[in-house]
Amino acid sequence: MFTLENTMLKKSLLATSVVTVGLLISGCVSNGEFERAVDGAVKYEVKDGKYTQYHVNTQGIKQFNFGRTPTKTEVAAWDKDAMPDGTGLPEFDMKHGKVVLDEDGNPKKAEGSVELGNELYDSQCAMCHGEFGIGGKGYPALSAGSASTKTLTNQLLNPADKEPGMEPPTKVIGTYWPFASTLFWYIQDAMPFPHPKSLTNSETYALVAYLLMENGVKIDGVELDEEYVLNKEKFLKIKMPNEDGFYPKVDTPEDPKQGVRNMKAYLSDPKNYGTGERCMTDCIKGEVPVLRIKNELNDFNPPASTERSWKVQESGSANSKAATTYETSCAACHSNDAIGAPVLGDKEAWSAVVAKGMDVVYANAINGINAMPPKGGAMDLSDAEFKEVVDYMINSSK
Repeated sequence: MFTLENTMLKKSLLATSVVTVGLLISGCVSNGEFERAVDGAVKYEVKDGKYTQYHVNTQGIKQFNFGRTPTKTEVAAWDKDAMPDGTGLPEFDMKHGKVVLDEDGNPKKAEGSVELGNELYDSQCAMCHGEFGIGGKGYPALSAGSASTKTLTNQLLNPADKEPGMEPPTKVIGTYWPFASTLFWYIQDAMPFPHPKSLTNSETYALVAYLLMENGVKIDGVELDEEYVLNKEKFLKIKMPNEDGFYPKVDTPEDPKQGVRNMKAYLSDPKNYGTGERCMTDCIKGEVPVLRIKNELNDFNPPASTERSWKVQESGSANSKAATTYETSCAACHSNDAIGAPVLGDKEAWSAVVAKGMDVVYANAINGINAMPPKGGAMDLSDAEFKEVVDYMINSSK
């Protein structure tokens, strides 16, 4: 997100703050008494139950006694980390933390084609991220059609500057991300948005292959086409175009703590942020342009509230089940006006939907329409069960 701000004022304040912080830090470091946090800040000792001016809990806690220790299978089902060096990338398909076997009783190899990834993307991802990953309403673009890093040196100029207008850097998967392992991990851990962790390892490989193809990323010099199949062995040969575009170096698998030390050293040096002369009075000459939000942001649906207690629903009722299905499979689109789908509670929008006739409404919901997949992706529900979800949304919008 880019923030509208006054750059001229920022430059003057930055010069003042950097020099001031630099003097304070240099004074602390000279006597060698203070340890530094990873962000370069000085770490002080806890004295009299306080860290500087803040109270801290000094009670000793040896262990937590809530719940029980998870089993190895439960841990395996949730441990989805995939690291840049390939650690954590799956070799086989897994279900509930156990290896899936093929029809011959052998471990089923995890692999997916670009073609399968294209089908999965159209049904699970395009509704938010747009066709071919070019971006959707309110959701980021995933592809720019090329893996060129040339735009990363662009500076987005402030509207308050005298000559604004330069294009911002293009930060998508192929142009900006340093490692493809992040893409694999994020898709498998958090996507699709309505029902995360629902993709198999093979489906995740397929989606990664498709997105890399759309970004123009080659694997071991090979251009990806629909027949290309991605697996762990091929994944390890991926080198992203911007892999060396980040500093300091934090990916140090031979010594993970070295990456932390590199970051700490970098952020501890004020020269890396820029330096300037201190200005105390009349720092800005001439009129200072001010940007203001013209419209007050108060049109919330549902209305803003400080009420945080959990609303208990009657268990076992069709309405409570429909509400739960709505939250897990429908709310991602039907609670965000930017997506374009009728928002729950919007009486006018749902009146227009119902005016088409309930048979048409049910058919569109069950079979899918526009960017909405069949049954919103909740394919485990029967037609009758999903009609109850539709009824719940309509009744909640009257």
